[in-house]
Amino acid sequence: MNVRRLTTWLTRVGLAVGIVAVPAGPVVAGAPAYVKCPVAKIERANRPARPKPPAHEQSTVGGEALATKGLIVPDGAPPVPGNKLSATSWLVADLDTGEVLGACGPHEYGTPASVQKLLLAATMMPKLDPKQVVTVTRADMNFEPGSSAVGLVVGGKYPVSTLWLGLLLQSGNDAANVLARLGGGPAGQKGGVAAMNAEARRLGAFETHAVTPSGLDGPGQFTSAYDLALIARACFAIPDFRKYTKTMTAQIPAQPGRAKGFQIQNENTLLTRYKGALGGKTGYTDLARHTYVGAAERNGRRLVVTLLGAEARPLRGWQQGAALLDWGFSVPPGKSVGHLVTPEEVAQAATPTPTGAAGGEPLQARQEPAGASSDTPQAWSSMMVGGMAAVFALPVVLLIISTARRRRRAALRRLHQRE
Repeated sequence: MNVRRLTTWLTRVGLAVGIVAVPAGPVVAGAPAYVKCPVAKIERANRPARPKPPAHEQSTVGGEALATKGLIVPDGAPPVPGNKLSATSWLVADLDTGEVLGACGPHEYGTPASVQKLLLAATMMPKLDPKQVVTVTRADMNFEPGSSAVGLVVGGKYPVSTLWLGLLLQSGNDAANVLARLGGGPAGQKGGVAAMNAEARRLGAFETHAVTPSGLDGPGQFTSAYDLALIARACFAIPDFRKYTKTMTAQIPAQPGRAKGFQIQNENTLLTRYKGALGGKTGYTDLARHTYVGAAERNGRRLVVTLLGAEARPLRGWQQGAALLDWGFSVPPGKSVGHLVTPEEVAQAATPTPTGAAGGEPLQARQEPAGASSDTPQAWSSMMVGGMAAVFALPVVLLIISTARRRRRAALRRLHQRE
């Protein structure tokens, strides 16, 4: 039996028993021609060596047009305000329809900084009781000295709702650690980070891998502009998040014998400087540079913008986001280059479809970023699918080999009889 016949037979048998082939990487067919992302000519600041992302093919999650390192916009769209941008990647999408209006390197790996706190919110906010009072531990204060913090004190007791306000208004790394520990169950903060990664995969955010709950830099920690849009869409679907992110000031309660009460203010300038602003999140580390997620509503249309790797020139991060929101609102409704996948689409794509049944296009997920554990649900899922395929395929191969040998021996016997 030659190789071609063997392959054909194996394929037929595989389809008959429902084996689903899982490609090692996405195959991009019909991807658009590369168009360089428009950016302003600025002198970039010196930054630490950028971590090397894992080897990958361009992802097609959300549509083949998004499988580009460059610019992708709808035909006939107005010019992108490149003279106002220094972000290395960005995306603008409709929060309600999920349509992607335009993007630059939407699936390119980037370092998140504090916009990663949105993933913490998407993961834990639906699970935690906002009225629950939590006592801060010394381990909760284990974060980079000098980085952003609300000002929580060890032994202090704070409602979960106050911690969310501290996280979203002041980007408190102390609040992030407490919330991750609380939501992580018996595994504590590590369990919280594991839950964040599981939520990212549930949403279809396959370029995202969290190492810290706050977004402080960690080895193997990545996200993408597309993933941030998925995460932001999940956040804005939560009523409490919409309330917290738009709050301008909040009071941190006094801790008797430990600390006086004080007021905090929202650091997202978009809320006071952009008409129709709904909220979002700012981020910055020396490694990530400026990152930003912002949303706004105009004429009943809600858009979200995400950007990574920006400098504070020619405009600050939130202003670059505002410029992209203006551009997005100028794109006619119904014009798009892709879409934000839903958790239902992700779940459907992960479920093998019986032969002959209708099914959606498979989602092409990337390999887990460097530093990710092989005991993650995504890794186990891949191994289980591969293992099951091997279990089914091995008896088939052995049967073919056995059949071929019997036919060969029979042919030899007939030949000897003729002689």
